[in-house]
Amino acid sequence: MKTITVKDRKLNSSRSKCIKKFLHYFPGGYQGKKFISWERDYKWNAHLEWEEKLNDDIFLELLSKRNYAEIARRALSIESKTNLLFSFEKMALRDGVKTPAAAQSFSLGLFDYLYGNGSMQQRFELFRDVLAKLPVKQTRVLTWPLQTVFGFIARPDEHMYLKPTVTKAAAAKYQFDFDYSSKVNWHTYENLLEFAEVVRKDTGKWKPRDMIDLQSFIWVLGSDEYPD
Repeated sequence: MKTITVKDRKLNSSRSKCIKKFLHYFPGGYQGKKFISWERDYKWNAHLEWEEKLNDDIFLELLSKRNYAEIARRALSIESKTNLLFSFEKMALRDGVKTPAAAQSFSLGLFDYLYGNGSMQQRFELFRDVLAKLPVKQTRVLTWPLQTVFGFIARPDEHMYLKPTVTKAAAAKYQFDFDYSSKVNWHTYENLLEFAEVVRKDTGKWKPRDMIDLQSFIWVLGSDEYPD
């Protein structure tokens, strides 16, 4: 496979260095077999399973039957096949949707977030409020990863996933002014989407397909799994 190199682009040295790091680990860029195998496939497979089991038509049918427990079960089952959430976050969500009332609230909020007609900000904030009200057994349910993981799996054309520590590290290396707050809020999420768009433009020659590719690029920059 021919190694892709960074040619003269109007990028500062920090951003060029970040792209070179990404290409060091994945010489074929977003289209390379190694990238697809290591970073993309399991996330894309989760999306395909979501499309099979919880697309808008199926989701709406389950809602019409008031089968909220099944919706929650499917959502958690699909996510569980990824390594996006920490184990304590998975457990917090399982505990949070155990009761019929909580499963109903979660299901209705998630449908509106993914498939509703409101603005992205309205849908984001409504789902945040739903997560904030779910029962807490040991660990709180409302975290950035739990807020963003289902949008990322279901709609990677639109939604980005936020892993705070890694994303903050990546933004610092990329010299992107990421206005992060640990409190889940629309402004930080909007800023994350702006970060993703900057990466999309800067790495456009390697043809990023969706947020899965862009999130993976950010992960490579900020994660200890990929040393500088």
